[in-house]
Amino acid sequence: MITPVQSPKSSGTSGGGLFKTADGQNLFVTFALVTSLFLLWGFCNGMIDILNKHFQDSLHINKQQSGLVQSANYLAYFLMAIPAGLIARKFGYKGGILVGLSLIAAGAFWFIPAVGIGQYWAFLLGLFVIAAGMTCLETIANPYTTVLGAPEHGATRINIAQTINGGGWILGPIVGGQFVFGSGEGANANAGLSTPYLGIGIFVAILLVIFAVSKVPDLHAEDESKKSAEQKNSLKPSGGQLAGIAVSLAIVCGLLYFFIAPILGLIWALLNMPAALFDPAKYGLLVAAYIGGFLLVSKNWDLFRRKHFTLGIGTQFLYVAAQTGIFSFCVNYILENDPGVTKLQAAHWLGAIGFVLFMSGRLCGSFIISQFKPHFVLAAYAAINIALTAICMGGGKLGLYAMFGTFFFMSVMFPTIFALGIRGLGDYTKLGSSMIVMSIVGGAIAAPFMGHLADTSSMRAGFVVPLVCFVLIALYGLVWQRLEAKDAA
Repeated sequence: MITPVQSPKSSGTSGGGLFKTADGQNLFVTFALVTSLFLLWGFCNGMIDILNKHFQDSLHINKQQSGLVQSANYLAYFLMAIPAGLIARKFGYKGGILVGLSLIAAGAFWFIPAVGIGQYWAFLLGLFVIAAGMTCLETIANPYTTVLGAPEHGATRINIAQTINGGGWILGPIVGGQFVFGSGEGANANAGLSTPYLGIGIFVAILLVIFAVSKVPDLHAEDESKKSAEQKNSLKPSGGQLAGIAVSLAIVCGLLYFFIAPILGLIWALLNMPAALFDPAKYGLLVAAYIGGFLLVSKNWDLFRRKHFTLGIGTQFLYVAAQTGIFSFCVNYILENDPGVTKLQAAHWLGAIGFVLFMSGRLCGSFIISQFKPHFVLAAYAAINIALTAICMGGGKLGLYAMFGTFFFMSVMFPTIFALGIRGLGDYTKLGSSMIVMSIVGGAIAAPFMGHLADTSSMRAGFVVPLVCFVLIALYGLVWQRLEAKDAA
């Protein structure tokens, strides 16, 4: 999902062709292999967005409960992102890719016994394991594409990969919907899940073998900070800064608790865990997260002092919340505002209209970003989506058109925010990438929250969530240049 954003000062620099490094090494084969990963996680993510409506019908759950499909997916991103970054730092890009593919294969093949079990928790477990694998791949493949050749061609390389990724997003709901919504009713309602996930498992197993025998060089990005290596290694937060870290993390953990605690409650009830153990487990996780976060930030202060990076994490959190909310309830929104449409037709519209617009937006956005400053493009696209989501809240055919319009203008946000956030991190790129991938947990929050608003009011009312997110994304785009200039000094 990531498009690196070229710095204007890098334009026109020499260093080789599209897939050649400055020393003449041709990395086309490596790039082609890595691009297959974009297709894979695009397809998997596209599949997820039709499962909300399917489980509502097959398991007789409400919209809020069906939002746990996204919670399982994005909580895995939250929990696995830092381990994925550490794996990449320890074993290189190839090691991280092999771990990610192994997890996806295990999760996909799990769907075969899960269909026999027929319980919601079994499907959520499979989605969680698959998402853990995708976390490894996204943490590694996204920044890796930016260094597979001359720096000035990074945007071109990643947009080729993103086109393939967009194809996966389109195929996911179309192919998956054909099996899932065409599998019958009652006891056989979940039978159609076996075939697409078996296909994913076989495809991933083949990729696993190919990557195991292929050469995947471990390349590195440049650090644009003017501080010397000695300064960076010795940089420690002062007493006042440690206090600031403690307070900031307390606020972040408090906000995460406010949103995630209800999700944990739903999962706890779903698993029939003892109610008396819920509060101790909940607060224990909160304390552990706080301590772990404090140690991580204080030990990597040179990374976290860069405000364009830290605010980039928060902005990505908000973007994924908005994107996931819209994608997850697209089928519900279509059915609410056009009663003549069937569930299968709505799933096809998600792929053939929504994700086609999403991919088209990436292609157009690549050209626009090459002509204008990317942070201004981000702010402009977010402003347009503020207007479109406001129209969505009005409902009707106009709201339906506006909802599909958001797909086009969301398309460049994730890659642009990601690239702006990791700009110039150098040796911190892998850890920084894992932190931004970790912020994908925003998707675990928006779906159940939007589902709750839909259950208590209407699907239209739920669109207030992405509207607020787009407002804050626009602000980040407007202030990014000022932040990055201070961080590079």
